[in-house]
Amino acid sequence: MKLHLLRKSLSQSCESGFTIIDSLVALIVAAILLAAIAPVLVLSTATRVQSRRVELATQAAKTYIDGVRTNTIADPPATNPITTTPAQYGVPTAGSLTCNTANNYCSSPSADLYCVDSDGDSKCTNTSVKDLIIQAFRYNSSSSDANNGYSLALRVYRADGFKGSDALKKSTKQNTFTGGIGDRKTPLIEMTTEITKSQTSYSSLCQRLGGCQQ
Repeated sequence: MKLHLLRKSLSQSCESGFTIIDSLVALIVAAILLAAIAPVLVLSTATRVQSRRVELATQAAKTYIDGVRTNTIADPPATNPITTTPAQYGVPTAGSLTCNTANNYCSSPSADLYCVDSDGDSKCTNTSVKDLIIQAFRYNSSSSDANNGYSLALRVYRADGFKGSDALKKSTKQNTFTGGIGDRKTPLIEMTTEITKSQTSYSSLCQRLGGCQQ
């Protein structure tokens, strides 16, 4: 009887030992898998956030363009001199940002910046990760009068890109996809469109577009 109980006790002890070992192995395997996929999950989340930023920047740019076309938003400043092309136009100065009125032009660092308030505080600040800043300027090599029509060029930056002394950048093309959290100093998008006004002539439009076939 005692021998039987001893064997039963040893059997239960062995089974308990195997159960604990199995649990430890399972935990180790799970930890390894989590460590392996964690960077992928982080990158995937960051990419979705950045893609959303690009989407919101595109919407903001289109809304601004519609506002300029309907005269609900004032024309942006012209390039100076007027022969300066959009590609040659300088980037804003980083380090400070004064935009105390939402959906309006900023007072510094330059008057070609437009505040798109996205966090609901009725202004744009360089500490906000949601606010957007549109750099807008018009180009017409033959006239500085906005009523003659012009090419409207836009660069949409993150407001927090103005934080710090590192210079802002230009982008060579519009970003439709970007991996990771993105570079806050680089425009989310850049685009150019034509704005026609009451005094826009066919010849002026042709000149800006590089000539028209007769």
